[in-house]
Amino acid sequence: MAVVRGCNIPEDLSYNVENNVWARREADGTVTVGLTAYACSLAGEIVAYTPKKISKEVAKDKSCATVESGKWVGPVKIPVTGEVTQTNEAVSAKPGLINKDPYGEGWIVRIKPNDWNGDSVSLKTGQDALQAFEAKMQSEGFKGCH
Repeated sequence: MAVVRGCNIPEDLSYNVENNVWARREADGTVTVGLTAYACSLAGEIVAYTPKKISKEVAKDKSCATVESGKWVGPVKIPVTGEVTQTNEAVSAKPGLINKDPYGEGWIVRIKPNDWNGDSVSLKTGQDALQAFEAKMQSEGFKGCH
């Protein structure tokens, strides 16, 4: 796993860097979506998680969930259009899982994408993602994950 300014950025995921979200295509064709470690560091400890309902259609760059921390309430913007097929019950019970394991147990939603091949073209992966996060962190004056 790569690290940018102390933030874990797995190189095998696809990222919408602007919205601080990741996507992983699963073997069954669904896509798991979550917040990046960078987003978690900016937000602080997440205390509430309100996902969209299962079977809800969510357009790319629109909210698939709302998360709340002590200093921030905001949308988790989905990186590809699709239908919500699963929400994370473990995170509903314990929202702090998003901070503790953003790329594992702390995922936000799973969706059935409408057009993964078309929508995912704009997502960054590997070295491109790492460079994009470094540039974003620099422009935002971000000191690093802790």
